[in-house]
Amino acid sequence: MVESTGGGPGDGAAEVLDRPLPDGVRRRVVQIVSDGFGGLTVGELPAQLRQYARFAANRRAKFAGNAMAAALETEPLFRQRIGEKFREAQPELAGALDSGSPPPAADPLDVAAAAYVLRPTGWVKLVTAAGEEAQRADAERADEESRAELERLREELAHAREHTRAETERLRTELESAKKEAESLHRKLRAALSDVKRGEAALRKMRGEMDAVRAEGQTQVSAAEVEARRLKARLGEVEAALEATRRAAREGRSVEDMRVRLLLDTVLDAAQGLRRELALPPVSVRPAETVDAVEPGRMTPKDIAARALSENDPAILDQLLALPQAHLVVDGYNVTKTGYPQMPLEKQRLRLLGQLSQLAAQTGAEVTCVFDGAELAAPVLLAPPRGVRVLFSKPGVTADELIRQLVRAEPPGRPVIVASTDREVADGVAKAGARPVASAMLLKRLS
Repeated sequence: MVESTGGGPGDGAAEVLDRPLPDGVRRRVVQIVSDGFGGLTVGELPAQLRQYARFAANRRAKFAGNAMAAALETEPLFRQRIGEKFREAQPELAGALDSGSPPPAADPLDVAAAAYVLRPTGWVKLVTAAGEEAQRADAERADEESRAELERLREELAHAREHTRAETERLRTELESAKKEAESLHRKLRAALSDVKRGEAALRKMRGEMDAVRAEGQTQVSAAEVEARRLKARLGEVEAALEATRRAAREGRSVEDMRVRLLLDTVLDAAQGLRRELALPPVSVRPAETVDAVEPGRMTPKDIAARALSENDPAILDQLLALPQAHLVVDGYNVTKTGYPQMPLEKQRLRLLGQLSQLAAQTGAEVTCVFDGAELAAPVLLAPPRGVRVLFSKPGVTADELIRQLVRAEPPGRPVIVASTDREVADGVAKAGARPVASAMLLKRLS
């Protein structure tokens, strides 16, 4: 409870404030004291406030606010002097308070603070009304903020529902596409089994004919022996040709089979139910391994001593690498000469490959780094880091062309990301179905 202990122009000295002074009124009171503080001499100040006599008004209100409020309450003479300074500064408001009719347009907090300092008749009612007005304003502001927050949450909920519906529809479409692809693969598998059965029947028929020839050869002694040897030689040639034909057919189909299998693995990663139903083994051969290129020489113990997310948001690259069966192809020298061109080429390669190894371990994506090897006099001695395939282009072939070959080797539908600032490379791989990203984006992600 705050009780007045001094007199003023009116008879409000006997009035008592039965509640704490509202914060807004208290701040205005401190400001009034701070403003009138500078017009008093050191001798006119209470002892506890003399140390703040040389402070600027803003620093005095900040550091001596509690002391000034306490002195205003306990020192009637000090309050009277501050009231006189206030009357000199704002005579109209002071006169209105003395007459008991404060200006209707004045700020209630200013009126309450002036009343608290001047103590006219009815000052307690003015202070209490100001506190209630401030609480009412705070409540209205809080209610407005709550309504705005509720409206924002409603908009976010509607957006989330719309996004969920669109995502569900997209997944349903992808699932239908995967089912159709699986049915097509089943049909191809049945056709291949039918071809195998026909081949086995033809082989059995050929063996029957061979047995007949052998039986006939046994009845014709010398002539049959000669004929039998001729037939055996011919049979060996036929079998060799058949085996060569089968081998050629297997090698010819291996690349296409591998492309189909890799595309199937990509689909299966998005639909785990089909993968459990088909129970296919993991792919052991990658399309990049079929491209003709110069691989780096392997290091021996003798060589160890010679070793030395806008559009550029790295979060885009993280999202791309999180796609099922993603393959990141890096234009090596384009990236290193963008990020740290002052280093020797050997150290550029080692630094980039070390960072790519960490990226492969973090994302689980397949990573292939391509360097231009057209002008190399000899293979580069290099131990590729774990999780990164390192390729050098052959003589007469640029690294850009090798990157395009790698992209063309991938099956349609597999996510392939190519990191290069070369516009020709980016346009070429984009036409082939890959997603080009700038070297600067990859460097940000690696850093």
